[in-house]
Amino acid sequence: MLKINQRLLLRQFLRHAHNQVRVRFAPSPTGYLHLGGLRTALYNFLYARHLGGKFLLRIEDTDQTRLVPGASERLVEDLRWAGIEIDEGPGFGGEYGPYVQSQRREIYSKAIEELLQNGSAYRCFCTERRLDLLRKEALRARQVPRYDNKCRHLTAAEVDALMSKGTPNCIRFKLTDHEEPLDDLIYGHVHHNVSDNEGDPVVMKSDQFPTYHFANVVDDHLMGITHVLRGVEWQISTTKHLLLYKAFGWQPPKFGHLPLLVNADGTKLSKRQGDIGIQHFRQRGYFPLALINYVVSAGGGFEHRANAKQQLLSMQELGEQFHIERVNSHPSRLNPELLDDLNRLEIEHRLSGKESRGELVQQVQELVKEAYPKHSNLDLAEDHILDVLNWSSQRLTLLQDLTSSKLSFLWVKPSDFQLKDLTPQQLINLLKELDSHQDFTKDELNVKLKNFAQTEQLKFPLMMKALRAALSGLKEGPGVAEMMEILGKTVTLERLKEGMPQESVNVIQKL
Repeated sequence: MLKINQRLLLRQFLRHAHNQVRVRFAPSPTGYLHLGGLRTALYNFLYARHLGGKFLLRIEDTDQTRLVPGASERLVEDLRWAGIEIDEGPGFGGEYGPYVQSQRREIYSKAIEELLQNGSAYRCFCTERRLDLLRKEALRARQVPRYDNKCRHLTAAEVDALMSKGTPNCIRFKLTDHEEPLDDLIYGHVHHNVSDNEGDPVVMKSDQFPTYHFANVVDDHLMGITHVLRGVEWQISTTKHLLLYKAFGWQPPKFGHLPLLVNADGTKLSKRQGDIGIQHFRQRGYFPLALINYVVSAGGGFEHRANAKQQLLSMQELGEQFHIERVNSHPSRLNPELLDDLNRLEIEHRLSGKESRGELVQQVQELVKEAYPKHSNLDLAEDHILDVLNWSSQRLTLLQDLTSSKLSFLWVKPSDFQLKDLTPQQLINLLKELDSHQDFTKDELNVKLKNFAQTEQLKFPLMMKALRAALSGLKEGPGVAEMMEILGKTVTLERLKEGMPQESVNVIQKL
């Protein structure tokens, strides 16, 4: 059984409260990480890093009916992929564990006893049938359904009698008026008196699992959390949490609520949209840093520079420059086009470093092999891939774009094709002309090819058709000159030589 020395934990909490910022990301494993969750985790992480604090991960799995197998593991994997380092949490160590709520039930039981003893909570014996009737009656009267606090007024003798019969019960917290406004780190003074609109909430269910609100407060206190940054949808519940802190006699952390993330048209993002899951972005081939910069571009937290060139900041730079007071209080609009721009910037950035450049080449090699598993004659030389990446960095958004059918000629070498429409001497002249050409760009190549066809008295369309087949084996696709530019001089000459009939090869060997 887990033993907790609360005095020791309180001393540790006070020490951390004065000396170190401690924040947490506390998701429920009822689904997978999406943009909204990533934004919450990221801003907590950046806040901690900016102030030299700690970032904790806590899994809030009290709703056992909605758990998704493997969701916790996937969530950790997505956070680490994004570059968010976990200082404490399940599998990461820390002196405040366990960091999974279902493993902390004894802690909650002791905490709930404290509330029962000081009169802040009470046992409720109302059946689900009675609660359902209350809901229906409220809806019929066009009122917001709320518990009528009936069991709050049971005498001790009545409670003992019901308990002796083994009557199922939950535990509710007594809501009181809370007139003090919340000093929100982002929204400023916010006032909401929860007792005006709600009945006493359940804090411990009949299955002995705590509700979100109760476990959240207990864990934040015992884990020494100094600042709570979460979505604005939780702002209305914060008054309830502050009342719980007051009932325990605990000092609450500071709260900051992050504005809604919305689509470019202002509509709310939804977890049910498959295209906002982090796995979606990973599978499409977006880089972590591009996605991170995309998220912060919408929510603020950084100095705004008018007309500044778009930058891709590292996680360290983001942490150094982050300021919570600069986070927007209005809904944060996401611009998908910006994500594409940022991903192109990331490709450029990776091409500039020796190690990251090598990793890019390996990624392209794997992508091409997956896209063309039946081809054994793939052109995957490092120099060729680097030429393609340099060409594509300003044109394509994702590495996966390089494996589209229109660009298959980049990787799949033509087989069993011979350049019979040009004489051996014409082929030799063409190779010499291309080899001597320094400006290997589409426009310059077009001019040279037209001049060559005219000089050699070749029909230009017929020559281009033959060259297209030799370079790509395709009947359609980019123009021949553009193909040559993309392939680069070395690969272009190699493929033309490979497409030469044996007669032309013999002529060259005699020269």
